[in-house]
Amino acid sequence: MNTVQQPMYEWKDLPWKKFERSVFKLQKRIYQASIEDDRKTIHKLQRLLINSWHARCLAVRRVTQDNRGKNTAGIDGVKRLSPKQRLYLAQTLKLRQKARPVRRVWIPKPGKMEMRPLGIPTIRDRAEQALAKLALEPEWEARFEPNSYGFRPGRSAHDAIEAIFQSICLKAKYVLDADIAQCFDRINHAALLAKLETFPALRRSIRAWLKVGVMEEDQLFPTPAGSPQGGVISPLLANIALHGLETAVSKAHPQARLIRYADDLVVLHKDLPVIEQAKATVSTWLDGMGLELKPSKTCITHTFHQHDGKVGFDFLGFHVRQYPVGKNRSGKTGYPPNLPLGFKTIIKPSKNAMQRHYQEVKRIIEAHPFTPQAQLISQLNKTTRGWTAYFATVASKDAFSKLAHLTFVKLRRWAKGRHPSKSWKWIARKYWHPERGIWLFAAPVGLPLYRHFETPIKRHVKVKGSKSPYDGDWVYWAKRRAEYTGTPTRVAKLLKQQSGICARCGLYFTSGDLLEVDHIVPKASGGKDSYANWQLLHQHCHHQKTAKDKHLRQLEALMKSASHARSRMSGNAHVRF
Repeated sequence: MNTVQQPMYEWKDLPWKKFERSVFKLQKRIYQASIEDDRKTIHKLQRLLINSWHARCLAVRRVTQDNRGKNTAGIDGVKRLSPKQRLYLAQTLKLRQKARPVRRVWIPKPGKMEMRPLGIPTIRDRAEQALAKLALEPEWEARFEPNSYGFRPGRSAHDAIEAIFQSICLKAKYVLDADIAQCFDRINHAALLAKLETFPALRRSIRAWLKVGVMEEDQLFPTPAGSPQGGVISPLLANIALHGLETAVSKAHPQARLIRYADDLVVLHKDLPVIEQAKATVSTWLDGMGLELKPSKTCITHTFHQHDGKVGFDFLGFHVRQYPVGKNRSGKTGYPPNLPLGFKTIIKPSKNAMQRHYQEVKRIIEAHPFTPQAQLISQLNKTTRGWTAYFATVASKDAFSKLAHLTFVKLRRWAKGRHPSKSWKWIARKYWHPERGIWLFAAPVGLPLYRHFETPIKRHVKVKGSKSPYDGDWVYWAKRRAEYTGTPTRVAKLLKQQSGICARCGLYFTSGDLLEVDHIVPKASGGKDSYANWQLLHQHCHHQKTAKDKHLRQLEALMKSASHARSRMSGNAHVRF
């Protein structure tokens, strides 16, 4: 009879630094074996990692502590685990051939009336998937095609946009702008499992997660195809399913270039017939995986000339287009159809992306008609900073200025609605403070409104070739994260100061780590908000330090209380004598 042994440590006392190093050492070996296409060694190392106590603990920590969606419950209703429950789960964690159905949750698609289905597994199933991902991801990171950028560690949408820029900046091209219809919901299970080529135990577990079914309103629906969005391993499985598409297009059309971010893709070539043939090639290849292109989001256009009434294209929220520059022979600036002109490639936020952001700003302002100004500013700053950081890598200056003006107009209406009987001069003094020499929407206490145009424009540097965080080049990845435009200024400065290393555990920050700024001396103990008192930690390291600081403050309070009690007792004894 198998019994669970009593753990030697508490959860917070586990040697996490040792665990991280041990697991990454195995992952790096898997990555190298995959580069050499040594299948036997890959499967041997993957089995070793999956059965490792270190990997099991890390898998549990990632789904119960490090994941942003860790408080989402599956069909069992369990949202979080206590430290003792985490230890028990790590001890009993293993890949099984069965899984519990996922809970169906519907979320709105950004800027659309459509809803996207998510499938939320139970915590145990999530931990098993995280364990499998630890073993599978290094193998496939060595095999994935270089122009695949979605759901991969160390890669982002900005890398895909920069790849497009580099492909068209010297020559105008035709573009197949395509989207795969319901990619996650239609992947053929048999084709995916065949492509995995993994060992039987892992294959059976993955098959169980794919076939598990969806529970919605106490009714179970089968899942004959697809991988439910919301699962830990689903993005990796989707990338594996789409692996090979770029190679198929390049073999059929050597000069064509396919760039893919998850289920969004573009194919670029200078000749229209090649693009039309590439569309047929993509459709045929996808059919083998049970997928198809979405007609409403698939079109052929051109980066410079009009084609079917269109010029340029939208991709991942950006608008990509080339504009004419120079003059014709008559000395007039223009776009003559019979004379070639130079062009300039400009990438900027798309109109749809700007409209969605403005609607969000409008919603926030209208939802807080009588909210204190400081609270409204806090809500707006979160939205504005995040949106501008995403588009700060392209020609966004005009878009930022326009949105800042629209926000000002909306806030002016908000302020007038609060004080309909007051003059504009009085309202301006109360909310914008022109007497300070600059108009800033700011409360008497707190930060002012962050205006869109305050975000500096900074060119993004694309990831080198097929580099991966599993190659062990920590210096490159730490420097890249510090210089990434989406990294907040304070975090970027601390990353450079700490050379990309966590100040508590001494490990390098990886691309998937959640980072938090910590006060070395807590504010409750008199610490200040300054770079001298800030340090960057892993989220889990921050939680451990915060718990320790709280414990120390409690001990100090008890010691002070005991000291005061002794003083009173000694004083009373002196009076009696």
